[in-house]
Amino acid sequence: MENTSEHTFNNPNSQEDFFRLHQSINKIKSEIQKIIIGQNQMVDLLLAGLFSGGHVLIEGVPGIAKTLAAKLLAKSLSVGFSRIQFTPDLMPADVIGTSVFNMKTSDFYFNKGPVFSNIVLIDEINRSPAKTQAALFEVMEEKQVTVDGVTHAMTFPFFVIATQNPIEQEGTYKLPEAQLDRFIFKIKITYPSLEEERKILFKFKEEMGAPTSDSIQPVLNADDIRHCMNTIKKVHVKDELLDYISKITHHTRNNGNLFLGASPRASLGIMRTAKAIAAMSGRDFVTPDDIKFVAYPVLNHRIILTPEREMEGSQSEDIIKEIIENIEVPR
Repeated sequence: MENTSEHTFNNPNSQEDFFRLHQSINKIKSEIQKIIIGQNQMVDLLLAGLFSGGHVLIEGVPGIAKTLAAKLLAKSLSVGFSRIQFTPDLMPADVIGTSVFNMKTSDFYFNKGPVFSNIVLIDEINRSPAKTQAALFEVMEEKQVTVDGVTHAMTFPFFVIATQNPIEQEGTYKLPEAQLDRFIFKIKITYPSLEEERKILFKFKEEMGAPTSDSIQPVLNADDIRHCMNTIKKVHVKDELLDYISKITHHTRNNGNLFLGASPRASLGIMRTAKAIAAMSGRDFVTPDDIKFVAYPVLNHRIILTPEREMEGSQSEDIIKEIIENIEVPR
C-alpha cells in the first residue's frame, strides 16, 4: 500500500475524521519504524486488521521480526497486552482460564487466562494440539469466553496476532480450516532486501543483544482506536466494486485448480479491509487497487489447491493472481 499526501473526500464533513485517522496511522508507524526496518506491507496489513476488527496470522521463517512487530504494535497502543507461547503441553484452561474453588467462601470464581487482554500475541500457534487451538474459536469470533455456562466478554479492543513458522513442521499441529477462517489476514513475510539488511546492520551496530522496545511510546488509546474504526465505516464502496469482490470470491468456488474455495466471510473480509486500506491512504472511497491489495492475504489461507496443482509446486497466491487477472476491473 502506498500512502499518498493527496487526500480526496466525497463528503467534506468527514475530512477532519480522516485526517485524524491518517495522523494516527503515521504516529504508530513512526514508533514501529524506530526498531523495524522494511516490512512495510506487514505493518500496513497489521494496522488494517486491527482497525477492521479482525485477527491476523503472520507466517515466516525465524528471525524476520514476526513476534517483534506484534510486540511493537502493542507497545505503541495504550491498551493491555499479553503473550501466550503455544507449546505441545499447553491446555485450553491455560489460555482462557478456569473456575477455581474459594475455600473461604465455599464457592467457585473464574480465574481469567492470558487471552483476557486487548492485544494478544500467540507465538507459534501451530505448536499446540487441536484441543488448545479450539479454545480460541469462540473468543476470536464472538469476543467472549463461555466457561461452566457463564459468558465472559472481552474488553475493547480485542485483537489476536498469531505467528507460525512455515518451514519447521516437526512437532507441529496444522491449523484446521475453521481456525484459519477466524483470521482476517494471513500475512506471509519474507527476508529483507539487501539494502534493508544493510540498514539493519548499520542501525544496530552498537547493540550487543536483540533490539529492545524501550524507545517505543504509546501514541493511541482505546478511544482513538474506536474513533479510527468508526471513521473507516464511513468509507464508501461503489456497487460495482461490491460486485467485483463477489466475483473474486465466487471464482474460488468454481475453479478447477482449487479443492476448496472461500466462504462469504472472505468477501466480507475483503470489503472491510479494503475500506481500512483506503482510509489509511487518506481516501473515503475504495478503489479496485485496494481490493486487489487485500485479496491475497484474505484469501491465501482460505483456499485449498487440488493435489495436482500442489504437486506442480503452485502456491495459493498463483491461483488468486490468475483469478484477479481474469476478472474485468470496474471502471
